[in-house]
Formats: sequence, C-alpha cells, structure tokens
Amino acid sequence: MDVAVIGLGLIGGSLLQALAKAGHRVTGYDADPQTRELARAGGWTVAESVAESADGAELVALAVPLPVLPEVITQLAGYDGLITDVTSVKGPVRDLAARRGLRRFVGGHPMAGKETSGFAAAEPGLFDGCAWVLCLEPGETDLDDWLTPAALFTAMGARVVPITAAEHDIAVAQISHVPHLFASALARQLDGNPLAGTLAAGSFRDGTRVAATRAELIVAMCGGNVTAVREVLRGLLDGLERMDAALATDPVRFLTPLVAVGAELRQHWPARGGPPAEMPAEPGALLDLGRFGGWVTAVAENRASVTTMRPETGRIDS
Repeated sequence: MDVAVIGLGLIGGSLLQALAKAGHRVTGYDADPQTRELARAGGWTVAESVAESADGAELVALAVPLPVLPEVITQLAGYDGLITDVTSVKGPVRDLAARRGLRRFVGGHPMAGKETSGFAAAEPGLFDGCAWVLCLEPGETDLDDWLTPAALFTAMGARVVPITAAEHDIAVAQISHVPHLFASALARQLDGNPLAGTLAAGSFRDGTRVAATRAELIVAMCGGNVTAVREVLRGLLDGLERMDAALATDPVRFLTPLVAVGAELRQHWPARGGPPAEMPAEPGALLDLGRFGGWVTAVAENRASVTTMRPETGRIDS
C-alpha cells in the first residue's frame, strides 16, 4: 500500500518505519528541514511538501500537533484518498474534518510514546502491543475505510480499539489528562516544603511522575480536550469530597470501602486478554467491543470478519 506520513516526530517517524518494515511504500514529510534531512540520511523517502508526499498515496496519516492540522489539511486540497491522524484528542479533529469536507476520514490515536521525542527517537517497534483507537462514528465513518487502517495497524502489532471520538475524549481525560493535572497538584506539595521533599519516597514518586512533563504540553493536551477534562475533573473532586466527609465522620466505616474499591481496581489492572474470537465486521458490534474494553487483533483478508479479544478483569461485579 502507498502511505504518506506527514509529521516525522516520534509517532510519525515510528509509523513511517513500522509501515516500511511491514512492506508498504511510505513517503514522509516534515515542515522542519533538519528533520527531513535526518530522515533522508537514514535512507527514508521524504518529500518537499505536503502535496508532494500525498501524491499517489492511498492513505495519508497526519502526525502533526492539533494547532497545525487546519493548515496541513488546506495543503491537502484536491486529495480524495483516505486520511487518518494520531492526535491525542479526537472531538476537535472530527469537527475540523467535517468543516473541511473530508469525505474519507478515520480519526486515530495510538496510546504509545516514550520520554524522548523527535525523529531521532523513532523506532518501528513503538506500537507493538499498544492500544490504537480508530474512531467509528455511526452514520459517518465508512466501514471499509475504517477497516483499512485497522488492518494496517493490527499487522504492526497494535490492538485496535473501535470507539467514537466523544468516548475516546472522556476516556483519555480519565486516564491521562486529569492524572497529569492531579500529579502537578501533588508535586506542588514540595513548594517551600523542604521537609516533605526529604521524606518523599515511592508513593510520591509514582503519583507525580507525569508532573515532570513540560507544562506547555500538559496545557495543550488538556486545553484541546477541555470539555471532557473539566467533566472528569469535577468527578474526581466530588470523589475527594466524599473521602473528606468520610474522614470527618467515621473513617473506618465510611472511608474504608472507598479506598478498597480503588485498591481492587488497581490490583486487577491491566486486565489480561481473554481467548481470541471471530466476529462479523459490523459497526454496531465493533463499537460494543470497544465500549467493553475489547480490541481487534486482525482483519480478515475479505474484510467480512475480525479477530478480537476482550479483557478478563478477574473481578466479580455485584
């Protein structure tokens, strides 16, 4: 398959390399001339413009920051092939695609990364075993278009999770965006408090690890998903208020069950995958799979069915 990857940072560069390793013809592009030269020096095919990279491509993958997407889409004027992206917030990208009249668009987000960035940090194995969201919007997303990147990414070792953009944005607010804010709030306990800094150990280290992320990145991430982040943040604050009320009354009686639920959930995370199963490649069934935490591991050659797995939580829900 001919694929263009626009944006050659850690994710885009890794995608370029992973697709090439899988036998696809890949052309890259990056707005930074030094990045283009670095990629060329590594033997990769790199175009001199967005339009040139997309010429002849069956799929264009946009691996650029959200603020840059409108400009890049403008430069894709006239391209009528399939487009996906890797942006960490999906609602605004879905809205942008609709406004710009992108007829064939499948929003995506690979839950992969590492502490280093840029093309020099890219590696083809970055997506092995990662959850890769591919948005499936009822009445909007063409199923065959959705199955195309699903087949590509599962062949690279990713676990493709079919959900809507709105469901994605709430979930990442819960497990990524709000935790960054909470970690920052915890880290501020050190402000003017050298004693706390001396005594801090494992629980403080683990609870504040992502607070060391560049502030601009955290703000851009949360600001791009502001509606979902505020909703989740209010829910977390409500939970803390319940804990505060329990402490003020009878901690043993009221706080213990609240803490116990969190302990049990954390002990059973991450869930193991259950046995593989075949299911029809049908939008409703795929969305049900994703909503219950399941994922696609392979797409049948005829695209009539997919191989799936569902998580085994190890918990007995009442």
